[in-house]
Amino acid sequence: MGQRLLGRDGMRDWQQLEQKFYMQTMKRVPLTLVRGQGAKVWDEQGREYLDFVGGWAVNSLGHCHPVVVKAIKEQAQNLIQASNQFYTVPQVQLAELLIQNSCLDRVFFCNSGAEANEGAAKLARRYGKLYLNGAYEIITTHQSFHGRTLAMVAATGQHKFQEPYMPLPNGFKSVDYNDIRAIRAATTEQTCAIMLEPIQGEGGVNMPNERYLKEVCDWCREKNILFILDEIQTGIGRTGTLFAYEQFDVEPDIMTLAKGLGSGVPIGAFLAKEQVSVFAQGEHGSTFGGNPLVCAAAYATLKFIIDSGIPEKAKRTGRYLAEGLESLKRQFDFITEVRGRGLLLALEFDSDIAEAVTMSCLNKGLLVNRLKPNALRFMPPLIIVEKEVDEALGILKSVLSGR
Repeated sequence: MGQRLLGRDGMRDWQQLEQKFYMQTMKRVPLTLVRGQGAKVWDEQGREYLDFVGGWAVNSLGHCHPVVVKAIKEQAQNLIQASNQFYTVPQVQLAELLIQNSCLDRVFFCNSGAEANEGAAKLARRYGKLYLNGAYEIITTHQSFHGRTLAMVAATGQHKFQEPYMPLPNGFKSVDYNDIRAIRAATTEQTCAIMLEPIQGEGGVNMPNERYLKEVCDWCREKNILFILDEIQTGIGRTGTLFAYEQFDVEPDIMTLAKGLGSGVPIGAFLAKEQVSVFAQGEHGSTFGGNPLVCAAAYATLKFIIDSGIPEKAKRTGRYLAEGLESLKRQFDFITEVRGRGLLLALEFDSDIAEAVTMSCLNKGLLVNRLKPNALRFMPPLIIVEKEVDEALGILKSVLSGR
């Protein structure tokens, strides 16, 4: 038996145990969460926190929303996993709901955003092989983030994620974001697709100009190549519409989803237009992808979001939060920018104080995300209300006033 690590109060020291047993691939905030409800979470000491991280934009309906809990409980009693050798009801229900409420025609379910983007890249390459004389290159952008698989690290336009794994798989090239001329210059006969985030999340909550996505989409149509939108972080109501593409007068050929789709359960998806859905049987698959348990939870999540008008509520509450952050910007001259849309927002400083601000907020009961050394990101549940926004802004103001 290994040593049983205990804290000073006799409880197990989970953070020391993590450092003993878990691969140290991330810098964690020193907080052990044991319970969540709505926009609140509690640690093992019973202390309450207001959660503006939201599982990294995953907990779209907050923690343990009744409709999600009910769906998981009921499905777990009936059928959890069956494999894609067989038909299952929740998978088809979720597929139908997504297709009915998007511009796409077919969907494939997987387990994460990285898997969804990987599937989208494979589908684009398959299309290129069949219809574009074997074209296989995909253009992405600097400061993008598309996932942690080896191929998606290659697709991600950030050297810090790529350097440890050189040499990377070929077939991806990155150009400046928000620059249609760079896209045009990079396009060759080997290009099969262009893959963009409507708003760059991990790269800094970077906003495109209003014409950029339309210009890229039009370029794809002109060159007969595929337009892929990575909506892992922006989809499922996060930016004020069910999908961010609806705000930019474009329709993607392929779209990827994950994060908020299951409000906490691990599910990803990629959707495609009918003419782009070129996989033949056996050319793609997933053992756990689209299993009944996660699909039941995602169906309950998506149906509630649609039926309850959650995207519009997120738009209004996001505007209220943005106005509050802008007010802080006017009060503190070391805040340089507020940017984002809906409930995906960033606050940037003129120096690298984000870590210190994050820890000070933690000590006062607010969880925020250190996005970059000089920037914070806010991704609260879409069900957040103005009273909770006021509470968060009050804590943040108190922290910034002490600097």
